[in-house]
Amino acid sequence: MSTVAILPVQNTVQDTVRKVMELASWKNYLEQGKPTALKVNLGWDLFLPGSITSPWVLEGVIQTVKDYVGPLYLVESDQVLENIEKAFRKARLQELCDRHGVRWVNLSNTEYVRLTVQNGKVFQHLQVPQILTETQLITIPVMKTHAKTQITGAIKNQWGCISKMRHNYHLVLTDALADINSVIRPVFAVMDATIALEGNGPKSGRPKVIDRVLASHDIVALDTIQAKLMGLDPGTIAHIQACSQRGLGTSSPEQIEIVGEKDSPLFNFVPARHNLVSRLEESLRRSSLKKLVFDTPVFLLMLFGAKLWYLFWLYLFGGNKHWDVALRHPVYGPEWQHVRDKQ
Repeated sequence: MSTVAILPVQNTVQDTVRKVMELASWKNYLEQGKPTALKVNLGWDLFLPGSITSPWVLEGVIQTVKDYVGPLYLVESDQVLENIEKAFRKARLQELCDRHGVRWVNLSNTEYVRLTVQNGKVFQHLQVPQILTETQLITIPVMKTHAKTQITGAIKNQWGCISKMRHNYHLVLTDALADINSVIRPVFAVMDATIALEGNGPKSGRPKVIDRVLASHDIVALDTIQAKLMGLDPGTIAHIQACSQRGLGTSSPEQIEIVGEKDSPLFNFVPARHNLVSRLEESLRRSSLKKLVFDTPVFLLMLFGAKLWYLFWLYLFGGNKHWDVALRHPVYGPEWQHVRDKQ
């Protein structure tokens, strides 16, 4: 049996994180005194609430483990479209790291080592940041819909552990995620479902208040329960099933014990569809123009156009109004207002 813990937010988010991690028996999976990497989702530098890991969930994890494990590292890597350093500062994570003595590591700027992927379907070898081979990994994703994978959660969060050129594998994402997670294996996961994202995620969706935090040592089981809470069938989500078949965790509800809030409501997320950027990228990757677009300087023009589209979507087409969902919340509103003031 794998255990997935779920708790509604009570008192503070940080206290809820501690309690849900205890329900999931985090000390059984983390080695005392060992250096530990915390992998957040910072996949957008023009973010909305629900599109990135919130600072208060991250702080709850730090407060829970910092006196038990060794040195703590906050890790994330660049994307071709996003400035991760900018996202790190705008989300006020620099302040959080300074306050708790956590070292920020942009994985794109570190040494890589070449690891063999056993029975790999996309990768036979994988370039992995060396720090991830020297630390134990806690992954801290956000509950979101995703146009390419239906959901993004604990499994998908390791996508941000490899080279920023990972977009080249979008058409084989299911098997690529299984390969990556067979090499980069979190020992524990904490999912931020305080404010999630529905609709056209992982970026241009709508924040959705869920008021929950989830935790598990089994990332496949956690994503399975995530999907069920979102009103989706985990049996239809290819990367969950691929990872389960590779022995990376269980997707069988009969083998998952839910502790904490055993009868959580269904939240019935609006599923994701491809936005203009995602739809155009996928179409071009399947076309005869693929090499021209992605292997020449034309790609830089495409990146500029994509960035421009997101700016227009946020500030001209009404995307920015979705901030109001978070700002009206009595607990999260003041916190997100502090973040927004940095933008």
